[in-house]
Amino acid sequence: MLSAILRRAGVLVMSVLAASVAVFGFMQVLPGDPARIALGVSASEEAVARLRADFGLDRPLIVQYAEWLRGLVTFDLGRSYLSGAEITPEVADRLMVSLWLIAAGTLIALVLAVPMGTLAAVRHRHADGALISAMSQIGIAIPAFLAGILLVTVFSVRLGWLPSGGWVPPARDPAAFLRHLALPAISLGVVQAAVLTRYVRSAVLEVWREDYLRTARAKGLDRGQLVLRHALRNASIPVVTVLGLQLSTLLIGSVVVERVFVVPGLGSKLLDAVGNRDLLIVQDIVMVLVVLVLLINLVVDLLYGIIDPRIRVPS
Repeated sequence: MLSAILRRAGVLVMSVLAASVAVFGFMQVLPGDPARIALGVSASEEAVARLRADFGLDRPLIVQYAEWLRGLVTFDLGRSYLSGAEITPEVADRLMVSLWLIAAGTLIALVLAVPMGTLAAVRHRHADGALISAMSQIGIAIPAFLAGILLVTVFSVRLGWLPSGGWVPPARDPAAFLRHLALPAISLGVVQAAVLTRYVRSAVLEVWREDYLRTARAKGLDRGQLVLRHALRNASIPVVTVLGLQLSTLLIGSVVVERVFVVPGLGSKLLDAVGNRDLLIVQDIVMVLVVLVLLINLVVDLLYGIIDPRIRVPS
């Protein structure tokens, strides 16, 4: 098991290196001079040259890449081309906001999808099972931003129960934090729950027809014991795979929900940086997102061996 973990960690490191080359190379081919953009079109050539030297943009590309990669390893993401402020603290703060939102949305999705998908599989020949399947199909068709707008209309505008946007750090006011987190997390979680419900249903339904479950039923186990002891665990491999993909999607896709609810997350910061053409911030945030996606894939791979020892990579 240890050798499998080390081998996958090695693959992760190589993937990160390859991704860093791709991200850095892509940013270099974009049109426009960051120094010229920062100073404006009326700036003199001497001022532009000084700013390029200040940010190290006049050095060879291989040197710039090496410095940027060293900064990634040491958590020094450099300074903004526009404001000159350190990027690392702001990216860390924005990332924490996004992680809170994604974690809450994922928790809501799991709490809804696992029991509903299991019930839809166990009761697939009954009206309630068909109703859950139909509701999940409708949920898949609803974009997260539309769900967010509907939630704001109902719970903020009409009922006035929850704030329509903004953000309060949990350390400042836990109650206000939960109130501001509720609607964006629900809008993400409900849509993801609809997708996950379909996969839970399919996975449990496939396991439900296996011979060993028929044998367990013949031995006298009731339906609840069958689900908890056998069906859910054996159906969890495809569910974990889909959940990993959903987490990766949420990292990228939460930017829309952040915009709807005016949440100062990492996605909102990325859009602002793109609009301002602050290319170093764009480069850093894209790389952070890539690393997080690769880490999620690594965790999913390791979970396979924990859930089902039969598929562990031989050591």
